[in-house]
Amino acid sequence: MADIRVTGQYGDVFTFLAGRPCLDLTTTLQVRHREHPRELLTAPADVTRWLAEAGFGTGIAVDDDGLRRTVALRETVNRLCRRAPRDTDRAELNAFAARPPLVPHWTGAAVEYRGDLGQALSTLARDAIDLLTGPHASRIRECAHPDCSRLFLDASHAGRRRWCDMTACGTKAKSAGYRQRRRMADVPDAPSLGSPRV
Repeated sequence: MADIRVTGQYGDVFTFLAGRPCLDLTTTLQVRHREHPRELLTAPADVTRWLAEAGFGTGIAVDDDGLRRTVALRETVNRLCRRAPRDTDRAELNAFAARPPLVPHWTGAAVEYRGDLGQALSTLARDAIDLLTGPHASRIRECAHPDCSRLFLDASHAGRRRWCDMTACGTKAKSAGYRQRRRMADVPDAPSLGSPRV
């Protein structure tokens, strides 16, 4: 029987809501908490497209091994950020970061990043190390919406942000809560079983 894939609320569109590139990478596996998460990196071309949309350069060549390495880095970062690492995760992250990173190239109008997949993965691994060892490590959150499991960086002043995106997950959750409260208010109180009849 074929696997049933649960479509995330953003479908097959890559989203960049997390506040850090390494966290955005982890969101390419959607609804992780479900029995059948939705994988967005199913072919090497998906990695090329994600890197381009993330601002890491266009046309980075990716083969099947490159897809496997990208997914391996994603899962390593995910476990470390969720504070559920394997014994080898720190060493694996360091190994990804050991390669030279992407090289910024200033065009005058913008900055373009140039390099190969190994350099792109190194840049992502270095971002993860910077996040996990820096002052914002305790601000890594998982979205509170039941249909979302995205990690994001809570950069709010109070440090109490609950949603990966207020216009999507936050609004949906608040609307569901409002509807639930309205239903509860519309239900009349049940009569007491022992109340005397008048």
